[in-house]
Amino acid sequence: MRAIGIVLAGGNSNRMRELTNKRASAAMPVAGGFRSIDFVLSNMSNSHIQKVGVFTQYNAKSLNEHLNSAKWWDFGRKQGGLYVFTPTITADNGFWYRGTADAIAQNLSFLRSSHEPYVIIASGDGIYKMDYNKVLEYHIAKKADITVVTKTLSDSEEAGRFGVVRTDEDGRILEFEEKPIVATANTVSIGVYVIRRRQLIELIEKAAQEERYDFVKDILIRYKGLKKICAYNMDGYWSNISTVDSYFRTNMDFLKPEIRDYFFRQYPDIYSKIEDLPPAKFNVGSSVKNSLVSSGCIINGKVEGSVLFKQVYIGNNCTIKNSIILNDVYIGDNTYIENCIVESHDTIRANTQYKGEPGNVQIVVEKNERYVL
Repeated sequence: MRAIGIVLAGGNSNRMRELTNKRASAAMPVAGGFRSIDFVLSNMSNSHIQKVGVFTQYNAKSLNEHLNSAKWWDFGRKQGGLYVFTPTITADNGFWYRGTADAIAQNLSFLRSSHEPYVIIASGDGIYKMDYNKVLEYHIAKKADITVVTKTLSDSEEAGRFGVVRTDEDGRILEFEEKPIVATANTVSIGVYVIRRRQLIELIEKAAQEERYDFVKDILIRYKGLKKICAYNMDGYWSNISTVDSYFRTNMDFLKPEIRDYFFRQYPDIYSKIEDLPPAKFNVGSSVKNSLVSSGCIINGKVEGSVLFKQVYIGNNCTIKNSIILNDVYIGDNTYIENCIVESHDTIRANTQYKGEPGNVQIVVEKNERYVL
């Protein structure tokens, strides 16, 4: 591959509410046994990108633990590899990352020491499959300075969460509006960019000199009239999990057979860190319908239309409907949970009830003393 990869995974999404109190959004569990960042790392690996840098910052502990071995995504190699960059105080700099462009600026040595001519920049909270080689070929064919991967959404109201773009007939971006109050178009940037490595270094250095820190606002939008910035429109499934509603909806999408088939049975594969856990156990009297149940789970009650992550215990006479139960949750007997997201490592006491609304999902965080001796 003629490119290196950069994964921007240091952001803090306030719209995730309690879910990002103890983890970065890129470390959010997805589809039973994966993390959000697994999808972009798998895309990098499947596109034969051998050198990838991950920039982490906010609540990076669980994300760093997940990335402690590069072998799961086939980055454990002599040439290239997986590099994790966290903010570092140096003699010249004492700041945390002040934006996406500043994160790259503080690690320019990573770009300068590389020899690949191009850079693929991607965010860590997108759920999708993509061959970045096709984007690179498009970028070269268009003789573009920067290529932005876009997606046309069916819901124009949803477009306001992202950067909205308008292009001419040749695919060149004419307008780029970041998170508008009212979206005038439904084609949005998915946070994946292709740019020549030397040009990226030049633009980042200039932005740093002018104390500009955001890649979208201070480079893409600022230079759209001076540089040739083109859009590559993707097909196929794409979702961003930066809000509670989108996170819930994305996990529920994996209950659809066609979505599971697309991600887990069609080439290329999605990779993740493997844990040695026993298979799920369904005891006598349990009932499971249209649900994802991960390894290590023990089911005694009724589960319907839900996603259960690893090591979840469901007690007797429990009912779990249209909910997401994150890793290592103990749910006591006679509990009713509907339209909820239950935070990991929770203990739900017996005879309790949590019920959200279909458009207003409740996040359940039990502050208990389960692990206190």
